[in-house]
Amino acid sequence: MIELQGLVKRFGDLTAVDGIDLSVARGEFFSVLGPNAAGKTTTIKMMVGLIKPTAGVAKVAGYDIQSDPLKARQRLAYVPDFPFLYEKLTPMEFMQFTGQLFKIDPERARQEGQKLAERFHLSAFLNQSIEGLSHGTRQRVAIASALLHDPEVFVIDEPMVGLDPQHARIVKDILKERSSQGMTVFLSTHQLAVAEEMADRIGIIHQGKLVALGTIQQLREQSGQEGALERSFLHLTTESEGTNADSQGHQDAGLKDVSV
Repeated sequence: MIELQGLVKRFGDLTAVDGIDLSVARGEFFSVLGPNAAGKTTTIKMMVGLIKPTAGVAKVAGYDIQSDPLKARQRLAYVPDFPFLYEKLTPMEFMQFTGQLFKIDPERARQEGQKLAERFHLSAFLNQSIEGLSHGTRQRVAIASALLHDPEVFVIDEPMVGLDPQHARIVKDILKERSSQGMTVFLSTHQLAVAEEMADRIGIIHQGKLVALGTIQQLREQSGQEGALERSFLHLTTESEGTNADSQGHQDAGLKDVSV
């Protein structure tokens, strides 16, 4: 459902994403991890069509997000780490607005909105202005609204930000439930415990490259570290830094030899 082929993004002299190849299947719960400035959010923005790649292709549900954006986005939902909501609307009005964007019948959008509100514990807030809601409540409104059109692919960046343990549990249960029903979930997070608990497979991005990919057990094998995911993550990211430094050193030495 998600295909990234040779994905590259450069900003001037900075290569933020450096040749990522990745395939995520229908119904897979995939989590991407990485240190700050690793290239995770840039990869996601190319995947959902917010920025254009320097090179490579991103496909969603078989459609190239650049050459066939409407068909791709009809099948896609994206919730960033700080989602934009129209603050003067109520949650129900915002969900109905979302339904209009995806050409859902207004009555069906209202019914689905009420069902989602119940699942996300939002019923008490449906007729309140969004501007008066807490960050965690807004986050749940954004996630519920994104699920309204029953997307085939759901991309979410740091979903647990601002959520208390009870509502974090609700969000995790609903996303896992949707994944088991066939929705592909692509989740970016800094919370290793969330990835460890939820993901079928995990990818680790570091310095713009996909440095590791697999199940938790496969990551343990790649890193040679048993136990918690944190051990594998720290080893793999530290190891890739050493590899990149060695590579850069060889390149520099080669340049010096040429200049001599």
